[in-house]
Amino acid sequence: MELIQQAYNVLMTAAVLILALLVILSLIRSVLGPGISDRIIAVNMIGTMIIMVTAIFSVWLNENYLADVCLIYAMISFLGVVVLCKVYTGVYLQRKHMKADLGAIEDNLVKQGVEVHEEKEEQG
Repeated sequence: MELIQQAYNVLMTAAVLILALLVILSLIRSVLGPGISDRIIAVNMIGTMIIMVTAIFSVWLNENYLADVCLIYAMISFLGVVVLCKVYTGVYLQRKHMKADLGAIEDNLVKQGVEVHEEKEEQG
C-alpha cells in the first residue's frame, strides 16, 4: 500500500511541476504575444492550468473545499476572459472607426465601401 502511495505522490508532484512550467511559459506568451488575442488566450490558459493545479492539490491533500475553490475560480476566470474580449472588441472597433451598436452593421459596411442592398416592402 505504501508503494502505491509513493507512486501517487510522484505522479502528482510531476503533474504540478509540469503545470507550473506551462504556467510560466503562458505568462511569457501573455507578455510577449504578438497580438492582443494571443495575450487573452494565454491568460485563459493560465487560469485553466491554475484550476488544474488546485484540483490536483484537492486530491493530493484530501481537502474537499479546494474543489469548491476550483469551481469559483473557473467562473471568475471565464468572466475575466469575457470582459477582456469585450474590451478588445471595443478597442478594435474604435481603431477602425466603426460603430458598435444595434444598427451598426450596415453603417460599418458602408464605411468599408461595401454596397448595401435594402429590400423595402411596398405599402399600398
